[in-house]
Amino acid sequence: MPPFKPLDPDFESRIRSSFGAQQVMRTIRASLSHIHAGEVHIQLPFSPALTQQHGYLHAGIVGIIADSACGYAAYTLMPADSEVLSVEYKVNFLSPAAGKMFVAIGKVVRPGRTLTVCTGEVWAHSDAERKLVATMQATMIGVSK
Repeated sequence: MPPFKPLDPDFESRIRSSFGAQQVMRTIRASLSHIHAGEVHIQLPFSPALTQQHGYLHAGIVGIIADSACGYAAYTLMPADSEVLSVEYKVNFLSPAAGKMFVAIGKVVRPGRTLTVCTGEVWAHSDAERKLVATMQATMIGVSK
């Protein structure tokens, strides 16, 4: 993907502030692990409290971190006086989400004045192994504060 130039030179602190205001991220113990213009990573440690009946991380939780990673990737390229919202997304679950740590990677494919298209991946990490468990295609919208 091409390098993107952010409209707001202070985008990283804006991303951290917005992420900190998300109660759902605090509830599930997710954290930002990488912020770069057009790309954001969110980490989530495994917790039995977030599993479905088979002991895998619930698909809804996988979707939450992928959606947020895509949204914040888009937000890195938006003006300082904006907010970001999801317009739509599609997620493919490729294998059961089993692991000790999960990393959602959101990347901008094409930024726009109003809509930004992103891709997301969620990787499960277990000891020395990592496995792709989900992919996402997402569209985000920039809105005025």
